[in-house]
Amino acid sequence: MPYMRFGIATLLLMSCAAPQPADPPTHIVFVTGDEEYRSEESMPMLAKILKRDYGFDVTVLYALNEEGYIDPNVLDNIAGLNALEEADMMVMFTRFRALPDSQAKYILDFAESGKPMAGFRTATHAFLYRDDAARVHLNDDWPIKVFGQKWITHHGHFDDGANPLTDVTLIEDMADHPVLSGVEPFQAYSWLYHVHGGDYALYGDSEPLLMGKALKSGHANNNRLDRFPLTNPVAWTKTYTGASGTAARVFFTTLGHPYDFKDASMRRLALNGILWALGHDVPEGGANAALAAPFDPNNSGFGDKFKAGMRPEDL
Repeated sequence: MPYMRFGIATLLLMSCAAPQPADPPTHIVFVTGDEEYRSEESMPMLAKILKRDYGFDVTVLYALNEEGYIDPNVLDNIAGLNALEEADMMVMFTRFRALPDSQAKYILDFAESGKPMAGFRTATHAFLYRDDAARVHLNDDWPIKVFGQKWITHHGHFDDGANPLTDVTLIEDMADHPVLSGVEPFQAYSWLYHVHGGDYALYGDSEPLLMGKALKSGHANNNRLDRFPLTNPVAWTKTYTGASGTAARVFFTTLGHPYDFKDASMRRLALNGILWALGHDVPEGGANAALAAPFDPNNSGFGDKFKAGMRPEDL
């Protein structure tokens, strides 16, 4: 009988105990807003893959016009940035934004939080505040410290979208890094950005993973290859320690032309980088790079080259 009494008591305690809440899914916020490289198409594509394969909660934010349509030419409005207050990771692909303080504060506060981040291509020049002494540090100093470099120069467009412009190869000593799992050498349509060499160096503990070699270069015509060599890092990892005192993992790539993302290795690189920054295990052979939905982006370019008439819910 004592055994029975113990068993009944145990069952009663178990039945009265409150159920343990499940951990909420990882929440990633993608901040888009570049008027050249169609981040409003590539970032939701990545978000859909991450949601499909990992069950992440994903939010993609866009530059919107007054009518609520996606318009990357609107430089001073990215709707919904308050979502970063509860986010576990921020992915940035913006270019020369001049956001009001009421919006920019969410990006800046997140960067100081110690939570992971990833950046693509023009996030080296995420902001541009002209003649604004109070915020001019966001133009160059902020991306250098957070992502590893600022905007410097590139090797040239040369028939944008017609042919690849950069050979991308793995750095041999880094071939076993999780971010490179399943990533093969490929040719990118992104023209090569200069980030290291001459008078410039990647910032802090930046650790290059991939090298790019410009297939054509305007600097060759100007005899400036000693300052801006034909080879440069195109992807790296680093950390950023902000006001929280916690070192955040950061993944960055200067690649990001919309046609780059048609290549499975480019998609896998991006997905692996996000998983690594989050501290998730990268699967053997890398993340599944199969598209979760059709992806047929417009070519890069300014002006009206983006797909007009799209609302966030359409993507």
